[in-house]
Amino acid sequence: MSCRKLIGAAVLSMVAGLATAAPYPEREVTGVIMWGAGGAMDVVSRAVTPHAEQALGKKIVLVNKPGGTGAISTNFVNNAPSDGYTLLYGAENPQLHQVLGLADFGYEKFYPVIVFGRGVAVIVVKADSPWNTLKDFVEDAKKRPGKLKMGSTGPGGLPHTVGSMLNSVTKFQVIAVPFDGEGPGLTALMGGHVDMMPVGAGAATENIKAGRVKALAVVDAAPMPIAGFPSIPPITNDYPEFGKFLPWGPFYGVFVKRDTPDDVKATLVKAFRTAGEKPQFQTLMKDRGNVLMNLSGAEADTFMKKWQSVTGWVLQDVGAAKVSPEKFGIPRP
Repeated sequence: MSCRKLIGAAVLSMVAGLATAAPYPEREVTGVIMWGAGGAMDVVSRAVTPHAEQALGKKIVLVNKPGGTGAISTNFVNNAPSDGYTLLYGAENPQLHQVLGLADFGYEKFYPVIVFGRGVAVIVVKADSPWNTLKDFVEDAKKRPGKLKMGSTGPGGLPHTVGSMLNSVTKFQVIAVPFDGEGPGLTALMGGHVDMMPVGAGAATENIKAGRVKALAVVDAAPMPIAGFPSIPPITNDYPEFGKFLPWGPFYGVFVKRDTPDDVKATLVKAFRTAGEKPQFQTLMKDRGNVLMNLSGAEADTFMKKWQSVTGWVLQDVGAAKVSPEKFGIPRP
């Protein structure tokens, strides 16, 4: 090789080294929200991001990419470079993608920057509906099989999972109407286009306070308090057998591709843990019925695998799974 070529190669190597050594982030980051505007995941994402931006020193541009019960956003981020500039703001759904035949991968492809907390689900109806308890609704559905409509977010979404669990303890038939997230589903419910919908408490609370929807039950073993309103009764009041599935609920987090450089992961973890500890964000989470966790890395992986095991096998046992969890090495709890 000529002297000129050797010098050129050395310069290129130095430039590449300098580029590699540049601190992350050098530019704005894209945050892809798994669900549509107005849902629990959207609310959590938009509440925490300003605090994370402050910690990172760069703008995070949020984009909603709903569809496919989270498969569209998950696939989009998985196809992006592993450089930390495309984040997935995601809920629990990808942990069920394989058993429901929605995708051939789930969160095993992603590193959990943070799992902020676990939510609880609330079963709501329109404010002026004739049902005042969950049992009222279920008994009406039994009398009119296939006539009442349940808002859904697709297979593996929170409404589908809660509906499957409930149907395993008391058989009833409703028509599932899919929407691109809890926000659009709640809008349809308030407009009288569907009759009932299980949603995350975070998406339901403000609508309950505003008198737009009525809560029939919280998917938990204890009542859910709402300041200035009667507590929402636990689902076990009407259906004690549901207790075998509890505690259960959606979770909310931020993820990056698992092969992202370790230093970038560390920067993101530090920023989002700082954001997750801000009093304003913690108050919002608690007021919306969430249990704060702030787990990252291996701790978050352990929690998510346990959730996957419990929920995947529930869906298998009630006949809602397309493929047995056993095929993917998901142990029975």
